[in-house]
Amino acid sequence: MKKTVIIGATPNAYRYAYMAAESLTDKGHEIVPIGIKKGEVFGSPILNIKDKPKVEDVDTVTMYIGPQHQDEWMEYIVGLDPKRIIFNPGTENSEFERYARKKGIEIEEACTLVLLSIGSY
Repeated sequence: MKKTVIIGATPNAYRYAYMAAESLTDKGHEIVPIGIKKGEVFGSPILNIKDKPKVEDVDTVTMYIGPQHQDEWMEYIVGLDPKRIIFNPGTENSEFERYARKKGIEIEEACTLVLLSIGSY
């Protein structure tokens, strides 16, 4: 299964990042929730993005923070060396996407929840 870093993780069950964590977990993917919110999701503590936690063997980063908050974390996220980054609706960022592609990272502008529901994750 694919280790997925959730950027913008939250314990708020009404947020899409939470729903993605639930769906990923239900489908057997390992999640690493990272954000500014404290708490945990599905047994995994939310790591503080300000600490720039090291995460090894990342397959996918799924973005749940808007482009106005991405610039300060772009280097960190690319430094996780993911195979791909999913920019969920509302998180699209052409500058970030160009930069990541230059680093050899696959980019998808898609909804993680939809990808999981149709078996295309």
